[in-house]
Amino acid sequence: MPQPHPKFERPSDPIVAQNQFRQQTYAPQAWPSFAEAQVRLPQPILPEHEAWVGLYWRAWELAWGNLHQPAPDSGLVANFLGAGTESFLFMWDSAFMSQFGLYGRRAFDFTGNLDNLYAKQHDDGFICRQIDLASGQDFFYPFDPNGTGPNILAWTEWRQYRYTGDDGRLEKVFPPLVAYHRWCQAHRSWPNGLYWATGHSSGLSNQPRVPNSSLHHRHWTWVDASMQAALSSLILAQMATLLKQSDLANEFEAEHTRLIGLINKHHWNEAAQFYQDVDADGRFSQVKSVAAYWGLLDTGLIPEKRLEQFVQALRENWAFKLPHRVPSQSSDSEGYNYDSGNYWRGGVWPATNFMVLRGLRHIGQRGLAHEIAVNHLTNVAQVYDETGAFWENYAPETAAPGDPAAENPIGMAGVSPIAILLEDVIGLSVDWPQRRVFWDRRLVSERPYGVENYPLGSSGTLTIVADAQKLTLTTDVPFTLTLRDAHQSMQTAVPSGTTEIDLE
Repeated sequence: MPQPHPKFERPSDPIVAQNQFRQQTYAPQAWPSFAEAQVRLPQPILPEHEAWVGLYWRAWELAWGNLHQPAPDSGLVANFLGAGTESFLFMWDSAFMSQFGLYGRRAFDFTGNLDNLYAKQHDDGFICRQIDLASGQDFFYPFDPNGTGPNILAWTEWRQYRYTGDDGRLEKVFPPLVAYHRWCQAHRSWPNGLYWATGHSSGLSNQPRVPNSSLHHRHWTWVDASMQAALSSLILAQMATLLKQSDLANEFEAEHTRLIGLINKHHWNEAAQFYQDVDADGRFSQVKSVAAYWGLLDTGLIPEKRLEQFVQALRENWAFKLPHRVPSQSSDSEGYNYDSGNYWRGGVWPATNFMVLRGLRHIGQRGLAHEIAVNHLTNVAQVYDETGAFWENYAPETAAPGDPAAENPIGMAGVSPIAILLEDVIGLSVDWPQRRVFWDRRLVSERPYGVENYPLGSSGTLTIVADAQKLTLTTDVPFTLTLRDAHQSMQTAVPSGTTEIDLE
């Protein structure tokens, strides 16, 4: 049982006083049964891929079986989705649960996991990465090197905002996000401004990228920690601008600019054409880690002259293009495990695949993203067919579970059959503050496919189905549609009601 951390004086961050979640108390709220919830969820239409549709609904069913109310006296403030593995609230899992949970927001508020993390924020901005569900106590002390991370909560909330348009939530989460970012800046950075992590705090526990580092930073500079800090500062600057907080916008824009320069100066290995971790003497890691692809999510971080070669590793059989894509480290890296993946030594993880796919779409590599997504989902479906389960991670060179790998861990497993299916296989995405819908149609299908009951904003819905000849949309809110395929792109205003568009 975790114990309360020792009480000693620590400087407080004044912005934590604006964290409304710390004053919030739990108000019991029921949720619908899974049978009742199904009519409120998006419904994939894939007549040639019924197995994928079956996986989609099975993932939601597992999620519904892991919904919980907070334990009495835990101090947690919202209903939440359990990880399906251990009785803890995990920062890493919660960030990715929300990525597919946003599609179920009409039936259950999947931001409750994040709300509970903010409710447990300390006066100085620290948020523990693992919280005991029964007691509400932190599992780690604040200055344990493994105590928090990764710094991806701002990215998580920004995606929520772009998909839902909920600026009220944005205003509420901004103070705890600022305070947490500042805490990481103060306690997880080196004097030069770059960042460190550990295997556990980075989420990639046993990867040999930094020697003997599962529990300690080993005085290295960690590429993902630095890139995540840059991404967080970029997003916080954008949030601050929307919320008309110009001083904070300037603060975070300045940090973002500094970090871009530092990352490109210190983390780029010209010989390997890859961004890598660096030791105290400036020597590069012998591992190409999937963690470096966090850099694709950050506008302006990777110079154009480096981008092509950096992404090329995802297309190479000797690197990341294996029978099941994308392994957690490249096959030409020291310590790679071709057999089971040995957790983070080559295992294919839904969460990092989701991150890579978001990055590829961010830089316009939509064809490659679709190719990787179809490969991943095909392997997940084959393993499910053989084992009857989803897995925490998968082997990189055979259609098999990883080893070790938890069975049916919905926190990790849900992104593949739900979010990756909708966003990268079917190809549908939204920027709702701009009232824009994007459909990147690359799936080869002789019959019409699409999505029914897709959520738009707070209350709108969309049914969108097409074959090679005709696109049919039914919606109760107007928006602008951008339709793309491998050959062309078109844009059109879509009114409320039913619209048919000739694609020939």
